[in-house]
Amino acid sequence: MDFTSLFCSVDDFCQDFEPTWRQQQISSGQRQRQRSSRMCTSEILTILIAFHSSNIRTFKHYYLMLLQDHRCDFPTLLSYSRFVRLIPRMLGPGAAYLHSRFGACTGIAFIDSTALAVCSNKRIGRHRVFEGIAKRGKTSMGWFFGFKLHLVVNECGELLAVRLTPGNTDDRVPVPEMVEHLHGKLFGDKGYISASLFKELYEQELQLITPIRRNMKNRLMPVMDKLLLRKRSLIETINDQLKNIAQIEHTRHRSPANFAIHLLAGLTSYCHQEKKPRLRLAQSEREDLHEMVQLLNHQQNLVLPFVE
Repeated sequence: MDFTSLFCSVDDFCQDFEPTWRQQQISSGQRQRQRSSRMCTSEILTILIAFHSSNIRTFKHYYLMLLQDHRCDFPTLLSYSRFVRLIPRMLGPGAAYLHSRFGACTGIAFIDSTALAVCSNKRIGRHRVFEGIAKRGKTSMGWFFGFKLHLVVNECGELLAVRLTPGNTDDRVPVPEMVEHLHGKLFGDKGYISASLFKELYEQELQLITPIRRNMKNRLMPVMDKLLLRKRSLIETINDQLKNIAQIEHTRHRSPANFAIHLLAGLTSYCHQEKKPRLRLAQSEREDLHEMVQLLNHQQNLVLPFVE
C-alpha cells in the first residue's frame, strides 16, 4: 500500500475530526490535558492500517522494518515500546475513520457473520486476556472461543455496517440496528430466518431474503432474487480476505484495546483495497434491480414468505 496516498486520506479526515474529538475528551473528563507527541494521529493510523495490507504476520516485525527501511516516510518514528503504548488512543479516531470509508446503499445488501477466535479451544480454561468478554460459540465449522464479526456489504464489495458481539450471540440479534439506514433487499443465509425479523425489517422498507429450510413450504420468488441469493458467496469471500490478507483473526492479542484497534485497522485496510470482490452486473440488470427496489419501497400488500 502506498504510504503517501493513505496518509493523505487519513490526514484529511483527522484535520476535521481531531479538534472536536479532543475537545469532547477534555469536557467529559477523559483527559485533563493534551500533550503533543512526536508522531501525529494520522501517522499512527497510517502505520496501523498499512500493516494489515502487508504480508508480515506480526506487528513487531513490521514496525522494526519501518525503523530500518522507511525512515524517510516517517522521520519521527518512536521506539516500538512507546508506539505500542499509544495504540489504545487510536480507538476513537480509528472507528470514526472506518465509518467514513463505508460505501453507499445501492438497494442490494448481503449480511453474514464470521467467528473471531482469540485462543485455541485447548486453552480456554486458562485464557485471561478476554476473560468475561469473549464467549464460547458455535458455527458450521465447530466450536470456538471469542467473538462474532457481523458484516453488511453491497454488491460492489463495500462495507455498509459492522458489529462485534460475543461468540454466543445469535446472528439475528444485531441485524435491526445494523440495517436501520438501509433500504431495498437484504440477502442472508438460513441463520437469519425469522418471521418477526422479516416483519420488522419490512416496516423499514427492507426485504430480508433467505433460503428456506427443509421443513418450510416452498414459495415463489422472483428470478433475480433467486440469482442474487446464490451470489451470497460474495460476503464469504470478503470474510476470507479479512482473515487471511488483513489478518484480523489471531491468538496473539495481549489486551482488548489493541484487539479492537487492529480489528478496525484491518477493516479499514480492506476498505482501501483497490480490487474488492464484487458482482459483475450488466447495465440492464442494474436498471431492473433499481425498478424492483423502487417497487418494493411503495408496495404495501406483500405476502410474507413465512408460516406462522
